[in-house]
Amino acid sequence: MRYWGFDHRSHLGTIVVNVSAVTAIRIVFRDLRRARFPVRRVRPVTAYGASDSRSVRHDNTSAFNCRYAVAAGPKHWSEHAFGEAVDLDPFENPYVLNGKVLPHSAARYADRNTPRPGVILTDGPAVRAFTSVGWGWGGDWSNPDYQHFSVNGR
Repeated sequence: MRYWGFDHRSHLGTIVVNVSAVTAIRIVFRDLRRARFPVRRVRPVTAYGASDSRSVRHDNTSAFNCRYAVAAGPKHWSEHAFGEAVDLDPFENPYVLNGKVLPHSAARYADRNTPRPGVILTDGPAVRAFTSVGWGWGGDWSNPDYQHFSVNGR
C-alpha cells in the first residue's frame, strides 16, 4: 500500500484487511495519498507482536488484529478481528473513552479544534475518503474514537 508520510514522501506499507475490504482500502489510500494526508507508518500488528498497544505507541496505522473491542460494557470482538476496520494515525487521533484519552500521551490531540498534520477532522480528507467507500467513522461516536473507521460504522 502506498501512502504519504509525515516526511512529505511516498512510502510503501502493508495493511491486512478482509478480502471484501481490499478494493475500498485501495481507493481510500489512493485518495489519502493524493490529498497528501500524512500517515506515520503502515505495518501489520504482527510486526508489534500482535500487541495493539505497542502498535499504537509507534503511531502505526493498522487494520486486522484478532482482539476484543476497547469499549465499555460486555466483551465483544472488535471489527478489527474481522479485518473490517482501520485505525489511522492513532497518536494524532486518540480514542476518548468516558473522558479518558487513549493513548494517554496523546491527550493534546483530543482537542479537535486545532488542525495539525495527521489529525482527522469531520470535513477533512480522511473522513471524505472513507465515507466515499461507505465506511463509518468512530469520531462521530459519543465516546469518539478519532482513529477508527469501519465497514459497518462500529
